[in-house]
Amino acid sequence: MRSTTGADYRSLENDKIKDETMIWESKQQCIQSGIDPNLPPVFHTRFSEVELKAQLHKYSELLDIISIFVNKLLSTMQGDPILILVTDNEGYILTFKGDPASIARVQGSGVIEGVQFSEEVGTSSIELSLRYKQPIQLLGEDHFHTMLQRSACYSAPIHSDGERRIIGTLNLMTDIEFAHPHFLALLSAVTDSVEREMMLQKQNNQQHILNQALLETNYYGLIVTDALGRIIEINEKCLTILQLEDRDKREFIHSSVFDMIAIGQYFHRVIDEHKACVGMELSLQVQGSIQYYILDVVPIYDCIQTLIRVVGSFHNITEMKKTEEMLRNTEKLIFAGEVAVSIAHEIRNPLATVKGLIQISGKDSKLLHYDLIMSELERMNLITRDFMILGKPQMVQFQADYCHTILEEVLSIFNIQAGMNDISIVYEIIQDIQIQCDRNQIKQVFLNILSNAKEALPCGGEIRISLEIEGDFQRVRIRDNGEGMTDEVLQKIGEPFHTTKQDGNGLGMTIVYKILTSHGGHLDITSDVGVGTTVDIYFPLKDESSSNSYVI
Repeated sequence: MRSTTGADYRSLENDKIKDETMIWESKQQCIQSGIDPNLPPVFHTRFSEVELKAQLHKYSELLDIISIFVNKLLSTMQGDPILILVTDNEGYILTFKGDPASIARVQGSGVIEGVQFSEEVGTSSIELSLRYKQPIQLLGEDHFHTMLQRSACYSAPIHSDGERRIIGTLNLMTDIEFAHPHFLALLSAVTDSVEREMMLQKQNNQQHILNQALLETNYYGLIVTDALGRIIEINEKCLTILQLEDRDKREFIHSSVFDMIAIGQYFHRVIDEHKACVGMELSLQVQGSIQYYILDVVPIYDCIQTLIRVVGSFHNITEMKKTEEMLRNTEKLIFAGEVAVSIAHEIRNPLATVKGLIQISGKDSKLLHYDLIMSELERMNLITRDFMILGKPQMVQFQADYCHTILEEVLSIFNIQAGMNDISIVYEIIQDIQIQCDRNQIKQVFLNILSNAKEALPCGGEIRISLEIEGDFQRVRIRDNGEGMTDEVLQKIGEPFHTTKQDGNGLGMTIVYKILTSHGGHLDITSDVGVGTTVDIYFPLKDESSSNSYVI
């Protein structure tokens, strides 16, 4: 036990002198105010019934905490005339606890719930404790009023959590013969306990709010387990990600996270090896589509480095992945443009030579299919120009035309290839209206798509072509009963250099998409493996106000 030093005695003596000074000054103020010490204290201000009810509601959390500690204190003083009072920060009495006879005696003298101990009432430990912001005791004749000089009163201020702001006082009152020098220290210890409990409850409330905010978010999937992998918390978003949204999340509380195939291994690693798993990329099928997630699983330790919790969080990165893919495709398209321009230049030179020699020989040479050869050479020249579309902007000439006339020219060439591959073509015109287009570019669109259909029919089959109006678009449908495509292949159509053909370059559909975009059209492709593929090409109907040229 620590011995009392001379400095301790001097400190205690100084505190006593300080208290005596405060009490003496308060009594002098009472005399100057004309307060009669022989009369009971007069309370000039008090709460109305409604005001008291409102203040009790405001202080309900504090009063509940105080009750816990005061009840323990009073249980050690049973049979003693001990009275406990609680006031707010302005000295208004909120509640009494303790010996019933003492409560009745005090209330009989006018000290009831709702009255205020202010300076005008006279010297009181409550008013002095609030004024000087410190614990204080009044013993016997320290009181100004004669009727209170048979009492011992102790008061200690209660501070707000973590602040020096006073929110009330805790007070002990007893008969003078039951006074004890340790009562003030005991009361101060109780207020310290109350303040710590208030701070702890506030922290718990803040943590609860934070936990709820995190668990109820729609942006993250969260799952929390204990050190053995038993689930403590899991939010609805997590259940959706793991395709368990049809089940109540309460079913998973206290179950093992290791049973969740998609994420169990990562929790196992954290719990067994005590190492965080951060940045794990998962691909999960959610509501019929592939979604990509970053999974972080981190351990939580207490102050002595014991594992107490493991927290896993999912963050959807699907849009980020799509953006990355788009950037990669843009880079590919730029490279494809550079390659296409280079190839086009190399082709155009020998092509010009062949075309020139045939023109020199002229029709008089009686060359078979002279007109068709010249037409196709001209189209080849235009194709090389179209390849250059990938490399630099080109001016295309729009004019009114019918899809069926363009298709008939294409089919006059394609029928020969189709016949050689045992492919039959069924052609149906339901409705055909003029569109604004660059004829040669649209021929290339049809030929590229028909070529793909032919490649899908290595053992022969049927290609059905139909023309129909759908809304504000001319729809050209090309359907084959060939091999079909998987969803994975279908999603990559149009990407530069993506091809399933052994000798393909992966630019055909890229050019198709670019041409259609320049024409204000679009493409819809559906396919089933073993059933076939349907390609719907949409061209906007002719607009008389549209320009005849367009830069692509």
